[in-house]
Amino acid sequence: MQATQRVAQALTRNIGKVVIGKETAIELMLNAILCKGHVLIEDVPGVGKTTLASALARSLDCSFKRIQFTPDITPSDITGFSVVNFKTGELEYKQGLVMSQIVLADEINRTSPKTQSSLLEVMEEGQVTVDGTTYRMPSPFIVLATQNPVDFVGTYPLPEAQLDRFFMRVSIGYPSQEEEIDILERYTSGARPMEELKPICSSQDIVKLQQQVDTVYTSREVRAYISAIAAASRKNGALQLGVSTRAAISLLRAGQARALLMGRDYVSPEDIQKMAEPVLAHRLVLSPEARMRNMTAQRVLGNILGAVQVPVKAR
Repeated sequence: MQATQRVAQALTRNIGKVVIGKETAIELMLNAILCKGHVLIEDVPGVGKTTLASALARSLDCSFKRIQFTPDITPSDITGFSVVNFKTGELEYKQGLVMSQIVLADEINRTSPKTQSSLLEVMEEGQVTVDGTTYRMPSPFIVLATQNPVDFVGTYPLPEAQLDRFFMRVSIGYPSQEEEIDILERYTSGARPMEELKPICSSQDIVKLQQQVDTVYTSREVRAYISAIAAASRKNGALQLGVSTRAAISLLRAGQARALLMGRDYVSPEDIQKMAEPVLAHRLVLSPEARMRNMTAQRVLGNILGAVQVPVKAR
């Protein structure tokens, strides 16, 4: 447990050299990595989404590729394609951009739905299938995607099936005035913290930490609490689509990872409450009536959490 905390603190400090004042967002992304999950970073342009994802990738000694999504990028650019070797007369597989341990999918909602859907198999099953042949992804495999809000010009909303593949959604927000002053000072001094960033842990270290998540105990009461939250969301009149079983499993895993990062060997109800919004909110679909009343998924989820009875026993 203590070793996990030390690694997490070292990663947070390292990323903090580049991204100022975003410790909560960094912790959430580390949680997703421990759970072998993919992260969607959504916010307005210019707040550091790509910088945060790049700093995290540089802090891990893993292979890294960045895909700049545009309207003209094709599915074969992502997954790869087969070409004929004229010497042997056989088909040869040419790797796509996704064949890496850490993939930064920058501005993912600026590409077509067809290209977005090419990521479904690789995000869910950790493999790509090209011309009937399946190719496994290296371990660990993590997709860090960034997107601007869907009401911006030139964006294609991610479908529900795609959103459900993301373990959690993280918003960064604008920095405080003091944090912004520090950022401006760095850039006026000519510092290049991103270029000086060094890896903190290896891919083998990440795999070992991921395996430790499975050892965190979850009581029947906590599992029932998660199930009650999911059931309440499905009956809520403000929601057209509630919490799926996949989402409930993700919430359980996120609770285990948070407990591990906090130095505990068991999941508490507080872990579930803290992780509910980043893990569940982006998977919920509001009803037309709720959208007309300008309700948000976060607000509806908060009401559900307030209504579901919290278990007293956690161990």
